[in-house]
Amino acid sequence: MSLREQLNEDLKAAMRAKDQARLTVIRGIKAAMLAAETRSERITLDDEGIFQVIVKELKERRDALPDFERSGRQDLVDKLQLEMTLLSAYLPTPLTEAELKALVEESVTAVAASGPKDMGKVMGWLSPKTRGRADGRQVSEMVKARLNDMR
Repeated sequence: MSLREQLNEDLKAAMRAKDQARLTVIRGIKAAMLAAETRSERITLDDEGIFQVIVKELKERRDALPDFERSGRQDLVDKLQLEMTLLSAYLPTPLTEAELKALVEESVTAVAASGPKDMGKVMGWLSPKTRGRADGRQVSEMVKARLNDMR
């Protein structure tokens, strides 16, 4: 079953169960998918494209969370955390730190990186393999630390 079909089935189930939080999240994903599909030429997103949409939705919520925490809006913090949990359910299992370190080592070897100047090459090789499974900032910091150790 494709991710699109899974989202449609989950939408129907949330409507039947009157699960407002899940309904809101799935409708948000579907709206973002539609926007992405109509933004450029009429395309239909595959599972990878839908994962990217979900990752973007998750990132938006993660970025908004500190603002709500600073302003003391616990109700909105709780709502965002629930939405982030619901969104995460559609993503592949996250990479452990050990798996991520192994991928970083593999990427450094694969592109024959010799130092910090090769950051772009390493990230270009690594990004497709970690997309949706690891935080981009964490990946970038790990690669930067590894390349700086090569000096």
